[in-house]
Amino acid sequence: MELMKLEIVTPNGVIFDDDVKQVTLPGSEGEFGVLPKHATLVSLLDTGVIVIEKADGSEVAVAINSGYVKVDEEKTTCIVDGAVALSGEDSDLAKALEEAKELIKKAESSSVAIASAVSKVEQIGKSF
Repeated sequence: MELMKLEIVTPNGVIFDDDVKQVTLPGSEGEFGVLPKHATLVSLLDTGVIVIEKADGSEVAVAINSGYVKVDEEKTTCIVDGAVALSGEDSDLAKALEEAKELIKKAESSSVAIASAVSKVEQIGKSF
């Protein structure tokens, strides 16, 4: 099984740094997936949710408000303005979901992107 390194960095530091099977990103032109050995690219990230499939098959979600991504064959690096990891125990998850909604609502994106991201965060909350 091929893996790639994924790093998500905010102004406050690294919030995710691990090997993953794949990642789905909220690009400025729509969501797109990245697998190991992906062609090199740089893209804008819009308000939304990064969905990560870890090496063990589990999924992790991270809500972001905006940023950039640099992809190469071995590593994907997301540099984002703000992010909230949507995982943890039930009480921590509830708090993270509220923080994610607030982060997304403060973003300077189109109302459609914000509504879509909030909806995705709420769906994630229901699935846990």
